[in-house]
Amino acid sequence: MPKNTDTETPGNSAPALRRAIQILDAVSQLPTPPTFTEIVTKLGLPKSSAHGLCAALVDLGMLIRTDAGTYRVGTRVMSWANAFLSQTGLVEEFQRLLQDRRELRDFTVTLTVLDGQQVVYVACSNSKAALGFTFRIGMRLPAPFTATGKAILSTLNDEEICRRFNTGWPQRLTANSVASLESLLQELALARQRGYSVDDGQVREGMFCIGAPVHDFSGQVVAGLAVSMLEQEATESTRDMIGSKLVDIAASLSARLGRVVSH
Repeated sequence: MPKNTDTETPGNSAPALRRAIQILDAVSQLPTPPTFTEIVTKLGLPKSSAHGLCAALVDLGMLIRTDAGTYRVGTRVMSWANAFLSQTGLVEEFQRLLQDRRELRDFTVTLTVLDGQQVVYVACSNSKAALGFTFRIGMRLPAPFTATGKAILSTLNDEEICRRFNTGWPQRLTANSVASLESLLQELALARQRGYSVDDGQVREGMFCIGAPVHDFSGQVVAGLAVSMLEQEATESTRDMIGSKLVDIAASLSARLGRVVSH
């Protein structure tokens, strides 16, 4: 159980604010709205301070307390998320690109950014095909299991990747989810060779995803772009064809963000 103290150090300033953010993270990431007891237990927070923080977050519209006594994310958080999306050209250019490039119109296309050990979905274009899984803006998934996460991680060196996961490995989502850091590094080496990454049923069994990194004007990776399809659609020839097109489209998106590649 994590320990929480009110001691303020250079690496732990504004402890009350940090606890409030921990609470918001927990409520947003848990599969069902948690009770107060579940929040306290998960985070190892003192009940007295946690009670005051939850009450303040409700008052500020950051959390909503339901009649059942559980907590869910409030509408104020959504206004911040919308502000983030409106202030970045990444999502806007992604949407424009999908209108201009129709090669992937029959597939689900997603865009994510890396946040710690997870990816956050900032844009989605879900196809009509029944994948058995619906991507949503704001959704978080473990980066090592997703095609976009692998695509972003493949641009980092192994030392950086090891540091990112030195606190533990995420819980597997399916039996196919990559089980260790060593296995992930092997997957990323292969992704670098072929130019795109693969999620072969690691997020949901029966779903196959291909990912490619997106860079900004400075060459820094800023996002991952992915195409999702049913596993039976992902023949070897289809994978190569979609992978090649996705890499080209990711390069086009990078160019829209100002990246210039010298030849």
